[in-house]
Amino acid sequence: MKLIDRLAARPWLVLAACALISISFWHWAQHILVPAYTLQIVASGRPIGNNSDLYPRWLGARELLLRGRDLYSAEVTREIQTGFYGRPLNAHNPSDPKAQESFVYPLYVVFLLAPTVGLPFATVVTIFRWLLLLAIALSFSLWAYVVGMRSGRIYLLAGVFLALGSYPAFEEYSQQNLTALVIFFLAAAAASIVSNRLVLGGFLLALATVKPDIAGPLILWFLIWALSGWKQRNRLIGSFAVTMTALLAGAEILSPHWIGRFAAALREYPSYGSDPSILQLFLPPFLARASEALLLVIVIVICWRWRTARPTSFEFGAALAWVTSVTLVLLPKQAAYNQLLLMPALLVLVVRLDSVPAPGLLPRALMKATFACQIWQWLSATVLCFIALVVPAEKLRAVAEAPLYTLLALPLTTFLAILFVTFLAQPEQT
Repeated sequence: MKLIDRLAARPWLVLAACALISISFWHWAQHILVPAYTLQIVASGRPIGNNSDLYPRWLGARELLLRGRDLYSAEVTREIQTGFYGRPLNAHNPSDPKAQESFVYPLYVVFLLAPTVGLPFATVVTIFRWLLLLAIALSFSLWAYVVGMRSGRIYLLAGVFLALGSYPAFEEYSQQNLTALVIFFLAAAAASIVSNRLVLGGFLLALATVKPDIAGPLILWFLIWALSGWKQRNRLIGSFAVTMTALLAGAEILSPHWIGRFAAALREYPSYGSDPSILQLFLPPFLARASEALLLVIVIVICWRWRTARPTSFEFGAALAWVTSVTLVLLPKQAAYNQLLLMPALLVLVVRLDSVPAPGLLPRALMKATFACQIWQWLSATVLCFIALVVPAEKLRAVAEAPLYTLLALPLTTFLAILFVTFLAQPEQT
């Protein structure tokens, strides 16, 4: 009997192994990687403050709700920089970071943060760290339900341990970005749609628009899907429209004409806050741009082709995998926490693992490459964790980043695997 078959027959052993991997990953991240990064930052002369992505949103919400200030103003931006970096940035200092850390969110995000504006920021950080980890755990469970993964509670809990023991989860915990919360809204919306709770689904999709770069493509797919079955699905669009209207109107009451200031902040953002996309990293500029355009056309065609798919069908799950993986490949932002969006695509690959026909050598190779990229992160972090028990952590600085070597490859291999599995796997009848 193969090792994987033996493990499948011992679910509690699988759960214990996944819990150990998760704990080891966090030990590596906190006790090996973070000290190495801290030394690099100090040596570069970069200013150090609270380094929390939550701070600009929290401070902006506090200043707007308690003092009526314009959270897109230069004055509030300077105060944000003082907290985030420890001092305002100096444009004439070449060692200062380019990221301005200004408030570049839709104003209605303050409604989510309103309960926290009267609390000390240190308390807010603690609350959000655990809230975001909870959001990741719930998102994994919800996406598993959406794509039809029915492996039992023990294996589901094992998967939650692995999701929490990943670098995107650790980075979200460390920086308190709102990405995990937005992905939870998307996962909960998808689960609501699958269970025919369309009003709740539309409400959750509207909440997810607080990060339009991450949520926008998936929301667009859901709206196209709903429009294609208007009689049965119009409640999704109606709920989304009503909730968006309420959010926009409420924000306009709080700060009239905020949309123009938000648009101006968005126009400035690419000059300091964007990165090359995955394709731009791996391909020459012209070929990267052509590939991005082609990918957009392909995903639009696929979404249009599957717009009438039933929520429990293979095509519906495959569309989610396509949209999320393409979003990560095209997104001009390399922050690791964005890779939490890959959860539905990776789960689709797990579900379809036995559906690829035997001659499908390339699909299987790409699926194995995708899982190998993630397994490398878990395995190498676990090895470094155990080595650190007998070797001082400072002696491991040269290899501290080893688990991250496959981080950038993961979105690309996931997309390629989804591409081939979509067209060569034999879908189950539902």
